[in-house]
Amino acid sequence: MNTLSERIKKIVELLGLRAASVEFDEETKRISIVADEDEWFKAQIPTLVKDFKHLITLMARKDGDESNYFIDINNYRKEREQLIVQLAKAAAQKATTMQKEVRLPAMNAYERRLVHVELSMRPDVKTESDGEGRERGVIIKPL
Repeated sequence: MNTLSERIKKIVELLGLRAASVEFDEETKRISIVADEDEWFKAQIPTLVKDFKHLITLMARKDGDESNYFIDINNYRKEREQLIVQLAKAAAQKATTMQKEVRLPAMNAYERRLVHVELSMRPDVKTESDGEGRERGVIIKPL
């Protein structure tokens, strides 16, 4: 039986991506895929990350592995994390300067957690999640 890592590499190979490589860290459950593709590919990365996560979760569960894998394609998630952190810092600055609540756009649970963690050490603001489902976002309140 092929390992999960081998099956992921085979899927990437079958996609026919140019100069594609797959790094699989079993210990941290991180999978990084890098491909040298054109602009059309960049536009598809958010969907591909979601789709790969779903596919890998299904394959792992079939093997009895309930782990939560972190999937990144062309460093999309890493760059997105940096963007979310910068947005959180700017919104906190705006909240304290204007002494008004600032509502961030809707985010998934992981992104909301990034905001809460990033701003948790600041004594001048408080964060809370608000909304339901896909409309759930973070509100930053000045203290």
